[in-house]
Parts: sequence; C-alpha cells; structure tokens
Amino acid sequence: MTQRSGPGIGPDYLVAGRYRLRAKIGGGGMGAVWLAHDKLLDREVAVKQVATTIGLDADTAEALRSSTIHEGRIAAQLSHLHAIAMYDVAVHSGEPWLVMEHLPSRSLAHALTLANTLPPFEVAQIGAQVADALAEAHAAGIIHRDIKPGNILVADRGRALGMVKISDFGISRAKGESRSEADVITGTPAFLAPEVARGDDHSEASDVFSLGATLYTATEGQPPFGFNTDSVRFLEKIARAQITPPQRSEQITDTLLRMLEPNPANRPGMAEVRDELAATIIGPGGNVAYLLGVPVRSAEGTVPMWAHRTTTYTESRTSRAHRIKSEDSAARQQNSPITHAEPVVPWKAEPAAAQRSSGPRSTATPQTARLGTTTRTRTTSTAKPLVVAALLLIAVLAAIALIVVLLTT
Repeated sequence: MTQRSGPGIGPDYLVAGRYRLRAKIGGGGMGAVWLAHDKLLDREVAVKQVATTIGLDADTAEALRSSTIHEGRIAAQLSHLHAIAMYDVAVHSGEPWLVMEHLPSRSLAHALTLANTLPPFEVAQIGAQVADALAEAHAAGIIHRDIKPGNILVADRGRALGMVKISDFGISRAKGESRSEADVITGTPAFLAPEVARGDDHSEASDVFSLGATLYTATEGQPPFGFNTDSVRFLEKIARAQITPPQRSEQITDTLLRMLEPNPANRPGMAEVRDELAATIIGPGGNVAYLLGVPVRSAEGTVPMWAHRTTTYTESRTSRAHRIKSEDSAARQQNSPITHAEPVVPWKAEPAAAQRSSGPRSTATPQTARLGTTTRTRTTSTAKPLVVAALLLIAVLAAIALIVVLLTT
C-alpha cells in the first residue's frame, strides 16, 4: 500500500487535541513515525501515523482502521523492559494513530553500518534481552513475525544509553488468528524462517529463527542466506534452508545453529534461547535477571562505541579497537569517550573477557616500557665501575710485574 500523508500533517500538527508533532523520525510497517509532545503528561512520545484513508474505498479504509486498532491491542498486551511500550490509540478525524514510548536510539541495522560486525560477547547480551521480551510475548500468545536488525533499537544517548528494545509489532498476530490470502508470506525475506518461505504459518519457532538470523547478521556482517536481489530465487534458497555456516560467532555458535535449524521442531524455545545466550556471559546456572534492564556492555564493562550517537562513519570500531590496544589502562579511563557510561549494576564479565580487560592487556605496554627503561638505566650506571675495575686490575698486574723484575735483578 502506498503511504499517503494527510492534509496539513507536519511539525506542530496537533493529533487528538493532545499530541503535538515535532519531527518525522522514521517509518515502519504501514506508516510514518513522528516524535511528538504529549501535552497532558508533558513527555515525549512516538506517534505512528498509518497510511491515511483519504481516497480509499469504504471497505479498504475500514480494514486499515481495524488493522491499526489491532496493532495497538497486540502491542498493549506486552509490557516488558526490553520492548517498546504502547501507550494509546488516538482517533483523530476518524483515523487511528498509535502512541508509543519514544526511545532516542539507533537500530541494530544502523549500528552494523557503523561497526560492520559486533563481538559475540555483545551480541549475546542483545539476544538474551530481546529473547526475554519475546518469551513473554509468546507466553501471551503473541507472535512478532518481523524480527530483524531494523526492529531492534539501542538507546544512543541519555540515561538509557545502551538499553535494547524490540519494536514494531505492526504485523504481529495473536496465535491462532486466521489470515487472508494476501497475507501468505509476511516479514522481511532475509530473516524469514524456511517454513514461512514455503508458505507455512508464522509460529514461535519462526520467531526463534528470525532472531537467530538477526544475531547471525550482527556477528557475521550479513544474513545467513546472504544477499540477493532476485526475491523469487532468494525465497527458494531460504525454503531450502541453505545457510552459510557462521565463522565469527565464537561462544554463541552452538546456540545460533540450533536457532537456525531447518526443522522448526528442533529449535529451542525463546526462553531457552535467552538462558543459553545469558550463560555465555554469566556462566551456566547464573541469574538471568542480572542481564535484564541494563545496558549492553563491552568486555571492558562500558557501553560500546557503536551505541553512541556521536559515533560516525569516520571512526570505525576496528580502528578504535586497534588504538585502544596500545593505550595504558589509566589513559583509557581519562580519555575514552565511553567510560562515563558506568554500569548500573556491578558487571561480571566472562572469565576470558575479564582477563582480557583487566589482565595483561591493560598493563603490557607500561610494563614493557618500564622494563626497557630499567635495562637502559642499569647498563648506563654499571659501565663506569667496570671501567675503573679494569684499570685497577691492569695497574696491579703492572706493579707485580715490576716487582718481579726488580727481585730477579
């Protein structure tokens, strides 16, 4: 459906006598998303303007209104730390607008344009937090159906910096709902489960696959089925479940491969996914709640550079990481732009990560420098005594030789 803008809709437009539009901040599903000010509660909100019903026939217009109300009802059923909250469905001039939580953020898709790939340590946290939200959605009978990097938001400023939230339940459906013929395949092709590409219904298992494909993309830099501009052949490839095995996923490889199982019956549930990913961070049997409601952190315990709004294409994660490796630990604490983001709870990194961040890595350069200085100083300070000793020895030997000569004569 082509999106149409209603007459006069733009900055300063007042919706339902309450929500003052400020700026368009994006689009998703079936409409534009605006940053707005809630006059009643004096807070910023995100308002989704669905495609206007102007110019549509009565049946199509009613279907659009109904789908918008449906989206609001589905999203309102879920209240979770790692899901964008639905506040209201406002009816304005006969058309519904969705009013949601506004999270100043960048999507995971945007982050990947900056960093190309993310460390598995960080991807595991993102996955565990999103999986926890989706596990609650599944328990409520809600299937997302469009999990992808563009629908995972990471706060990029303010007190929420580094917080992860799943968004856009726009094509979600309650389990068991019927679908129309035009709704046979929904979602983003690169992240579709094979059974969905073959025409089967979405399910909790297909959500698991889509999240696995999203996390795979974050570690590998491309979706598991790669990229293809030929949508028909691409769907055929997906239907055959021909994934490229991950190469950079390290400790989360086994979990990813289970999530990407061709047979949906062999995939873990979303709660199991959460627990497995969390275990790579806090260890087997650790308290998963420790990872919830907190920002994503690097192995060093700070919010990753890619999550910051100030990060640009001119300073990639790779170049920054290379520079950090040669810096002294104390210098990093004073100069790094990300060290102000203190963890809100004590951070228990995995043992290997802890060794990397607080062990030899942070002190290797200073130790080498000090050892080099000590060696040079020792060489300089012992040179003069050695020369003096040699001269004294020569003098003693000369004196002995002279005495021997005198005695023999």
